[in-house]
Amino acid sequence: MCLICDRIEAIQKGENPYFVAELETGYVVIGDHQYFKGYTLFLSKEHVTELHFLEKEVRNQHLIEMADVAEAVARAFDAQKMNIESLGNGDPHLHWHLFPRQEGDLKDYGHNGRGPVWWLPFDEMMSEHQVASGQTLEEMKNRLAHYLEKFK
Repeated sequence: MCLICDRIEAIQKGENPYFVAELETGYVVIGDHQYFKGYTLFLSKEHVTELHFLEKEVRNQHLIEMADVAEAVARAFDAQKMNIESLGNGDPHLHWHLFPRQEGDLKDYGHNGRGPVWWLPFDEMMSEHQVASGQTLEEMKNRLAHYLEKFK
């Protein structure tokens, strides 16, 4: 089974605590782990492994929505720069990682705090103390939902 499909099924059942919004081609969720405050995912409604497997009209709408989500994340979390990635090596279902970045957010990891998010040790990125929950999670979801309203 696909982890992303499982998360979408939980959204549809009202059981995904990270769910923020449903768009035409995908779902917006706050990332489970928040080393980069505001880390968000945009999950394709269609189970495809690659962007080019979507029909052209759906692909174009999906890209518009992904850019809108990126703008909303940037505004909601005062990003100085956005990192946007679609990898799919671990979870082969089209989804986007949207990382709001701040100057020096990797300062403890060399290169004057500049570089890709993947320079952060995986154990630190995924550690339990980075998990978003409770009131903090609700505030993040509400803030992002507010900025997403502009695109409806």
